[in-house]
Amino acid sequence: MSASEGSTLTQRELDEISRANETGRVPVVFVHGLWLLSSSWDAWRDLFEQNGYSTIAPGWPDDPAGVEQARTDPEVFAHKMVQQVTDHYLEAISHLGIKPAVIGHSFGGLIAQKIAGEGASAATVAIDNAPFRGVLPLPISALKSASPVLANPANAGRAVSLTYEQFAFGWVNNLDEDEGRALYEHYHVPASGVPLFQAATANLNPFSETKVDTKNPLRGPMLIIAGDSDNTVPLAITHATHKQQSKNPGVTEIVEIPGRGHSLTIDHGWREVADTALAFVRRFV
Repeated sequence: MSASEGSTLTQRELDEISRANETGRVPVVFVHGLWLLSSSWDAWRDLFEQNGYSTIAPGWPDDPAGVEQARTDPEVFAHKMVQQVTDHYLEAISHLGIKPAVIGHSFGGLIAQKIAGEGASAATVAIDNAPFRGVLPLPISALKSASPVLANPANAGRAVSLTYEQFAFGWVNNLDEDEGRALYEHYHVPASGVPLFQAATANLNPFSETKVDTKNPLRGPMLIIAGDSDNTVPLAITHATHKQQSKNPGVTEIVEIPGRGHSLTIDHGWREVADTALAFVRRFV
């Protein structure tokens, strides 16, 4: 498969899509959020493929190939906006021969819900998702976690890296320092600042790109997974997300995982979260 004119898909992404189609298996699309790359899903992809699915994990547009390259050229992340990224994933999904399940974390969890709202997902799992328009709570810990970006309006046009201390509060607050620093060194990359401004102002902007169609009857079944010790996306946000999504006629469920922070998809306890997502997907696709 080769990219068509105007496509944002890379050759790696197109090759993954081709391989997924060749298997004839139900595909699962993994959507990462800010400060991570698609490689953060590698262990999850192995698990789902061992259980009979094909998987693809597109990056955000222009994502570097790896962490070292990302840190060398951070500005490549700047200016990436929520709808642009959503459209990139929708383009990838449009090339799949079978409607996929979609799993997303953080801003990827928001994007996964936007994809579901387009009727493009057979089953959706949103993990500690960023808030969308209509989700009203703004807990103090969430504001503190976002403050490295939101404190400076100029960051809307920049790529922003977290210090370890900022990462420790927002991501690994429930882990010991050795594991927290190891995750920071292995996974953390700069991130576009603008999505955080889009989320922070969503309820003041009726045209916000963080708007999600929660009422589409084609949305399909949805599971919201909440780490109950997450400082970046506290339970108030995931509960409000569940309340909004529960208005949909489709199955909508929420699972709280005790003692887990925002790093729950990549830290030592990732398997519990992945097994929860896998069990839900298996029920429907």
